[in-house]
Amino acid sequence: MAFQLLVISWIRSRKSPINACSLFGEYIIPADQPYPNYARQCQALTKAKKDYPELKTVNAQALQQVLKTLETAFVDMKRKGMGFPRFKKARRMRSFVFPQMLKNCVQGIYLKLPQLGRIEYIKSREIPEGFRVKLARIIRKASGYFVALCLECDVDVPDVPPHGYPIGIDLGLDKFLATSEGELIKRPRFFNSLHRQMKLLQRRLKKKQIGSNNWQKLSKIIARLHETIANTRKDFHFKLAHHLCDQAGMVFVEDLNFQAWAKGMLGKHTLDAGFGQFVTILQWVCWKRGVYFGKVNKDYTSQICPNCNAHTGKKKLTQRVHSCPECGYMTHRDVASALIVRNRGVSEVGRILDVKEVAWGGGLTGTGNGLVKSLRNRKKGGEGWIYPAS
Repeated sequence: MAFQLLVISWIRSRKSPINACSLFGEYIIPADQPYPNYARQCQALTKAKKDYPELKTVNAQALQQVLKTLETAFVDMKRKGMGFPRFKKARRMRSFVFPQMLKNCVQGIYLKLPQLGRIEYIKSREIPEGFRVKLARIIRKASGYFVALCLECDVDVPDVPPHGYPIGIDLGLDKFLATSEGELIKRPRFFNSLHRQMKLLQRRLKKKQIGSNNWQKLSKIIARLHETIANTRKDFHFKLAHHLCDQAGMVFVEDLNFQAWAKGMLGKHTLDAGFGQFVTILQWVCWKRGVYFGKVNKDYTSQICPNCNAHTGKKKLTQRVHSCPECGYMTHRDVASALIVRNRGVSEVGRILDVKEVAWGGGLTGTGNGLVKSLRNRKKGGEGWIYPAS
C-alpha cells in the first residue's frame, strides 16, 4: 500500500497547473523527482526490508511480482484507457506468483515452494514428460486454495490448417447458440436459477455488522454460491465446445464486441451467459483437438439470405423466422445467420488458399478455388481433406 501511495502522490502532484494549487491537500514532491517506476520501487523495497523485518519472511520475487502488477495497472491507465487504480482491500488480492520454481519441485503429492517449503496438494493431472515447471500461482477461492502450474517445453506447435467439414455458429440471447446444421442450444440461466437464494443471503448480510464474525461467515457462503455459478457456467462451456468439435473440422464464429453487449439493456443476461468466456474456451478446445477456428465479419449476418445472398433488410428481435422475399427460403433466423457465418468463413479460407496456390504447385487438385468449391458442396460425414505439402 505504501508503494501505491507513493505513485498516487507523484501523479497528483503533477496534476495542478504551475500557477495554482490543489483544492485538497497534496504531498509536495520536488519537480526533479523521477517517476517511481518498477525499477525504483524494487530498490525502495530492498531498503524497506531493513526498516520492516516482516518483509523478509515473504519471498522476494513474490513481492516484486506485486510491484510489477502495480506498474502494469498504472501503465494500462494510459495505454488501454482504463480507470485510475484503486486501493485493494486486505482480502481482495486473491493470488500471488512464484516466478522461478526450484528443480524437482513436484515430488509425488508434495509441491516444494520457495520460502514455504513442501506443501501437500491434490494433483488434478500428471505433468507431461519433457515439460518442466516454470512458475506457480497460488490462488485463493471460496472453496479453498489452488495452485496453477505453468509448464515449459522447447517445442514448436504449428497452427491448425483448414480442413474437414465447416460449421458456422451464431450466438444470441433467445438461443444460446445456433449452428449452420440447424442445431439450436437453449440458453441456461446460471444466475437466475440461484437468484432467489442469493437475494435472501444478501438481505441477511445487509443486517450484519461489517467485519464481524457472522458477517465473514455469511460472506463466505455467498462467495461459495458465486463460485458454484461460475463453475457450472464453465462446465457447460467446455462440454458444448467439445460437442461442436465432434461435428466439424472447421468452426467459424462472429467477431463480436461482447463488452458492448454487457453495457446494453440486456447486460445482465449477457454476463450470465458468458459469451466471451465461451468463445475463448472454444478457441482453446479447437486448438487442442486439431480443429480450425476462425472469426468472420459480424456485419449484416441477420440481413442476408444464405440461399441467394439477397439483402432482406433489418429484422426486429421478435421476428425469429427468416423468410426471403426473393427465393422463398425459410428457416430459423439464428440458423440463417449461422449459415452466413459459415459461408464467410469458407470464403476467407479460400482467399488464404488462393495466396498459397502457387507455392503448392498451382494445378494440383484440391487447392485454390477447387478446394473452396469442394468445401461448399461437401456433405457431412465425409472423409477429411488432404492438403499438398507446402
